[in-house]
Amino acid sequence: MSTAWDAIEPGDLDLTDPLHACCHGSRVLGREPAFVLHGGGNTSVKAPWTDIDGSTIDTLYVKGSGWDLATIAPAGFSPLRRSRLAELLELDTLSDEAMARELAAAKLDPTAPAPSVESLLHAYLPFPAVLHSHADAIVAITNTADGEAHVRSALGSNVVVIPYVMPGFDLARLVRELWPTQYHDDVTGMVLLNHGLFTFATTIQEALARHVALIERCEQWIETHPVAPRATPHGGRATPVPPSPDPIATAELRQRISVAAGRPMVLTSISNAATDTFLRRTDWTDLASRGPLTPDHILRTKRLPLVGTDVEGYVEEYVDYFARHTAGSGQELVMVDPAPRVVLDSSMGMLTVGSTAAEASAVADIATHTIDVVATVEDRLGGYVALSEAELFAVEYWELEQAKLRRQGTPAELAGQVAIVTGAASGIGRACAACLLERGAAVVGIDVADGVANAFDGPAWLGIRCDVTDGPAVAEAVAAASARFGGLDIAVVAAGVLGATAPIRDLQDDAWRHTMSINVDSVATLFRSIHPYLACSPVAGRVVVIGSKNAPAPGRGVAPYSASKAALTQLARVAALEWADDGILVNVVHPDAVFDTGLWNEEMIETRARAYNMTPEAYRSRNLLGTEVTSAAVADLVLALCGPAFAATTGAQIPIDGGSDRII
Repeated sequence: MSTAWDAIEPGDLDLTDPLHACCHGSRVLGREPAFVLHGGGNTSVKAPWTDIDGSTIDTLYVKGSGWDLATIAPAGFSPLRRSRLAELLELDTLSDEAMARELAAAKLDPTAPAPSVESLLHAYLPFPAVLHSHADAIVAITNTADGEAHVRSALGSNVVVIPYVMPGFDLARLVRELWPTQYHDDVTGMVLLNHGLFTFATTIQEALARHVALIERCEQWIETHPVAPRATPHGGRATPVPPSPDPIATAELRQRISVAAGRPMVLTSISNAATDTFLRRTDWTDLASRGPLTPDHILRTKRLPLVGTDVEGYVEEYVDYFARHTAGSGQELVMVDPAPRVVLDSSMGMLTVGSTAAEASAVADIATHTIDVVATVEDRLGGYVALSEAELFAVEYWELEQAKLRRQGTPAELAGQVAIVTGAASGIGRACAACLLERGAAVVGIDVADGVANAFDGPAWLGIRCDVTDGPAVAEAVAAASARFGGLDIAVVAAGVLGATAPIRDLQDDAWRHTMSINVDSVATLFRSIHPYLACSPVAGRVVVIGSKNAPAPGRGVAPYSASKAALTQLARVAALEWADDGILVNVVHPDAVFDTGLWNEEMIETRARAYNMTPEAYRSRNLLGTEVTSAAVADLVLALCGPAFAATTGAQIPIDGGSDRII
């Protein structure tokens, strides 16, 4: 595990400062997946706040809601006046709404983030440094019928044990009630059943060491329990693990899930040792329906995965689940979208769902840990038992957790959509890929250049080195896009070459064929591969082809380029005719004189300028507006064609050339 104090560099943190030390310890804790996953857990430190008049105030610095422990900065902690928190802990009751209001009022910095819902619990614990995680080993031994007995067997009297209650004021009050009956000098931690672990100490470094030590003791205790022979219900046979899901079937499943969600969703195929082992079990369908490791996960994964591919049946059951727990409650709750976030299927393996690639990736991490822990508990500890349906519903529709979702704001324009861009390593293709990523799309970039794989960072980018003239490789790249993101909504065809520049009388056959193969033939191959994916896009497929001013207005000495772009334009027009029945839009952009691309260099500019009896300077600004046309400007136009303003436009050819008298 990478949870030693010096596992990561402190960077610009001053570890002599208590808040900075807390920030460092939080990052160390948050970067260990077996302890914390995607925003789970919280930390705090009690230290003085220096007021504007120089006086000091006794303060609790607690993790701000929505901040990720793995990357948290000092600004991610909310400073709260401890005297006010102590007063709140004396109350007999406090509603969630009132608690959130009171915690906000206790902030010493009004610009600080909303404090963690666990703030009162952190405030009560009588130690300067407090760490909280949802470690796999802890939830493993507590998500059982004998959770408390298991904790005592593994950790003895070194921990305080608290039965499960909802986080917030009720949990803080329960700890306040039970703490005096269990605490003694040898206590180094506190286990919340079905929830997680707290450790505390004088310093964050010591609290971290205690955290790691307790979790390792639990892991070792679990290992002492042999794997029990498994029954084979119904005389069942292990499910064969699929080699890989059919990419078209994946795209069709994504379309149905997106309809259920009411917006496009990313669907990622997950295959690893944990998923393969789980799906080989005879009892995996039963285990898949036991519930999450900790109630916090339900916000990302839903209570249960979809077992099989009956999306409509899952939605119907979710609607019933919502009705069961709201009928007669007097609560005015709004149902979140009923689409599944995890799919487990014998023929497709495990797939995870999110409104962005990052969300789908986070769900994958949580789901992988879940099935691994559930299987371990089932085999070694006599059976996995999650919280009840009612308890989980209470967390899923808890006002304070719903507020977290609302704080995420309006999704990006292209969130949940998937694009493929050819020629994505440079020039117009790279600019289009950057623009798509910025607007929230997941993007698959194809290019013959080695640098395409690392052209961009992040879970929304997949760069594939591929020669567009290699038909089978292109088909594999498109299938990889479906495996990674679930399908395809947008295609930007930007790969192309200028090719040979010579009069027709001097043109060589191989030069002609080379230009045609890249600029036209490869696109016909690409179109054949992408059509079935675009046809089942949940938002209507869109294709934008990067043509050229040379298609309607050819230039001297570039016959292969001009002819190839004209042929490409005709290919796009035919696609617009044929694909309209599938709701797919196909449009062409005709740029000219985009000099910040790989097609151009100083020598080429001089050559083309001579062909027009112009100086290079004059050639650069020869359009009517005398303006520079950049790759970024072309990308903006491409993105506009993918948006709602052009939802009723197909087969169009749009120039972006600064105005050409030959075109006008």
